[in-house]
Amino acid sequence: MSLSTNYLGLVLKNPIVASSSPLSHTVESIRRLEDGGASAVVMYSLFEEQITFNSFYVDHYLRNNTNSYAEALNYFPEMDDYNVWPDEYLNLLRRAKESVDIPIIGSLNGISVGGWTNYAGLIEDAGADALELNVYYVPTDVAMTGREIEDMYLDLLRQVKRSVTIPVAMKLSPFFSSMANMATRLVHEGADGLVFFNRFYQPDLDLENLTVAPRLVLSNSNELRLPLRWVAILYGRVLADLAITTGVHTSDDVLKGLMAGAKVTMMASELLQNGLRRIKEILREIEAWMDEHEYESVAQMIGSMSQQHCAEPAAFERANYMKILDSFQPIN
Repeated sequence: MSLSTNYLGLVLKNPIVASSSPLSHTVESIRRLEDGGASAVVMYSLFEEQITFNSFYVDHYLRNNTNSYAEALNYFPEMDDYNVWPDEYLNLLRRAKESVDIPIIGSLNGISVGGWTNYAGLIEDAGADALELNVYYVPTDVAMTGREIEDMYLDLLRQVKRSVTIPVAMKLSPFFSSMANMATRLVHEGADGLVFFNRFYQPDLDLENLTVAPRLVLSNSNELRLPLRWVAILYGRVLADLAITTGVHTSDDVLKGLMAGAKVTMMASELLQNGLRRIKEILREIEAWMDEHEYESVAQMIGSMSQQHCAEPAAFERANYMKILDSFQPIN
């Protein structure tokens, strides 16, 4: 029985990848993810804001006081003092690559086209096996059209692809008006993989202090259904590797993701809540299920319940809408 799969040109020992999270903040925790059974690790994100703030900070100290007396140069901060975020990220990536045998996927988070995307090349130089481009953008400008938003994603992908030779996966939001068309355009522009979906964290309101309160809510298995649906629809229609990264908590979630068409399923919330031991537990459950249902490999099941292979393709579209509503039985 083979649990191995191929994702972004990488041969992985199993389909469970540790997604971007605080679990990749240290070399020791990345080692623990490998020991726990993860087949690859997506690093936590390096943010556009961190890189641009760092650049402005450097520029401030280099421009100010340049016409002052010579002793003012002594007040310039040492490079280690103000170049911490990007350099620490790259150093961590290098040390992680030296410490583990599983692939390390870098993560770059931003939206605007600019010089900060040069860090994609630095992430590759630091040893990353692939890059996940995580675009977190909430459009609030009432004058901005959907087409303009889509073009922002495409322009960013083009610039990053020009900076690297390693595979690039695009982590998407679920809010495009035409997901299938957008996925096709991204692949046409060079995306090697598509990751479904980015979880946009919603603010809450604190009624006691009358303030906006950011609250982190971890995912649950119910959130799997949206990425499951789109992976099943897009499997075989776009020439890119598909990954699910929302709502993966159990062996059933992993199996469903694979059968819908995902090459890998990515996990973070489950590991944060219940520990890294969950990976090996889930892998054992997957092996038992495969043995019971006479599957010889993960490759055999990938896409087997996608829309193109499903006995009821309409179940993934509107034709099944009324059937679902009619199936509900209210409590008397």
